[in-house]
Amino acid sequence: MARTPYKLGTRRSPLAMAQAKETCERLRDAHGNIAIEIVPVTASGDRIQDRPLAEIGGKALWTKELDAWLLAGEIDFAVHSAKDVETIRPQEIAIAAVLEREDVRDVLIGAESIASLPQGARIGTSAPRRAAQLLHVRPDCTVAPIRGNVATRLAKLAAGEADATFLAAAGLKRLGDTDTGYPLPTDEWLPAPGQAAILLECRAEDADARALLGIINDPASQRAVIAERALLAALGGDCHSPVAVLTEADGDSLVMRAALFSPDGAERVDDALRFSSDDSEAPARLARILLECAPPAITACFSGPEDGGS
Repeated sequence: MARTPYKLGTRRSPLAMAQAKETCERLRDAHGNIAIEIVPVTASGDRIQDRPLAEIGGKALWTKELDAWLLAGEIDFAVHSAKDVETIRPQEIAIAAVLEREDVRDVLIGAESIASLPQGARIGTSAPRRAAQLLHVRPDCTVAPIRGNVATRLAKLAAGEADATFLAAAGLKRLGDTDTGYPLPTDEWLPAPGQAAILLECRAEDADARALLGIINDPASQRAVIAERALLAALGGDCHSPVAVLTEADGDSLVMRAALFSPDGAERVDDALRFSSDDSEAPARLARILLECAPPAITACFSGPEDGGS
């Protein structure tokens, strides 16, 4: 481990910086007083906030700058929110660790529950999953596109651009805020694939970095996140695809619950599968089950495994 300091790349947003600092703390706890420099970058997704992510390039807008720096050797590893990392990654980049997953729930800001939203409420979100899941149970509501970091979205809500919005409980907690909003129970409202997990990547051939990061990997969280990413890949889902999933450990098994929606929320299919934690093919089986029983309004949002996903 001759490099000093190691360079950890991250987006500049407050939440991304909090995740980078958490990663540094875990690395220093595991390896002693190791020297790590946080190298922030302004991602395209942070610069462009006036349009939905799916319209301007998808999840790659969160990763492309860090990918370029990583492949050029300007940083040694990169930290991401797992839900923001596209499913198909460059072969030269490896997922080296997944940190222990935080609270996976979405938090509703502006009302105590979905049921208590006012009739015809405007809900601020640019996430197809959140919009479709909301409209499925509350078709009277309307969706107002809102993007930006936590502070930006809360400010837009306070300015009256929407009556309510959603944030991730994990993000709020990592920013030191555990009092805002009302967490939605996962038996009623499923999160995004990989939600609440911090994912660390390095160059695939960098054995030193892989070993360094592997020490702080949480195997249970990694298994769940990799399974959810495999489901998304088998579905051929992208940033336009309304898909919700949660994988939880049950003894030596994993239980995956997933739901697919039409963009307007009118259609929903869901199912669950219990499988051995070493069964890497199980997520694809669940994807096939879901797509086989889904109506055209849902299957139109997914390309299937042949075309891949993002």
